[in-house]
Amino acid sequence: MVGYDPSADGRNVTKFEVAVAGSVSGLVTRVLISPLDVIKIRFQLQIERLSRSDPNAKYHGILQAARQILQEEGPAAFWKGHIPAQLLSISYGAVQFLSFEFLTELVHRGSAYNAQEFSVHFVCGGLSACMATLAVHPVDVLRTRFAAQGEPRVYKTLREAVMTMYRTEGPWVFYKGLNPTLIAIFPYAGFQFSCYNSLKHAFEWAMPTQGKKNENLKNLLCGSGAGVISKTLTYPLDLFKKRLQVGGFEQARAAFGQVRSYRGLRDCAKQVLREEGAQGFFKGLSPSLLKAALSTGFMFFWYEFFCNLFHCMKKAGS
Repeated sequence: MVGYDPSADGRNVTKFEVAVAGSVSGLVTRVLISPLDVIKIRFQLQIERLSRSDPNAKYHGILQAARQILQEEGPAAFWKGHIPAQLLSISYGAVQFLSFEFLTELVHRGSAYNAQEFSVHFVCGGLSACMATLAVHPVDVLRTRFAAQGEPRVYKTLREAVMTMYRTEGPWVFYKGLNPTLIAIFPYAGFQFSCYNSLKHAFEWAMPTQGKKNENLKNLLCGSGAGVISKTLTYPLDLFKKRLQVGGFEQARAAFGQVRSYRGLRDCAKQVLREEGAQGFFKGLSPSLLKAALSTGFMFFWYEFFCNLFHCMKKAGS
């Protein structure tokens, strides 16, 4: 159901339904994985090693970080930046799935390629994510700033954050970290869509009976596997993006440990390698993989669920 499938014309949903399914899947997924996202961002922005042996390290493990955030900032901290994050997820999900549907259909109608091939899903998935990223990147910057700040808060409301950032840092602040985001999102989303499709075929080949009976479980497991694979392969660029997005926001990071300023993607990579070593490129990988497994699994699960729901409703009404 993900992407255009010429062999399932009777089951295809409208473009509007694709956009709605993408939006709702993003909304539900964001609510469920927000705490892991906050922890991941805190890990990515920490200069000190994520280890108990470093006395200056504020965070050194997922459970320890969760306890400390809960103790210092309360349970609401796990949903810091949730409003911009929801705007991001709803808009991103709609644009990404709608673009992917359009691009795979375009490939089918305008070329000799099979719209269900791995390479087609990789390229179309990457391009659809780039389109979605360009549309929602300012909201992603706002989400990162809210999730990164401690107490007392620098920004108390979304409107205050937008006004303050625009006044003090100019309009381009809303596109900080765009270059590594686009560089990372193309292969990340490409692997998400192509691996999801391949894993579904592998699941159906290995367990043909189960593949038909447990469609929802198959979608969830294959989405989770696709999320882990794609996140592992592209993780360092996600870290660079987060570091660049909080540039000019150092005063809100002082309570968390050391802060750094970066002149761009290359300078960020050089400083991380020099000061934190190669392992610095993978700070926060554990919560990121857990988050990727859950978020990608839920994303495809809910998208397929709502597409099937729309199909069943139309079938019942006909």
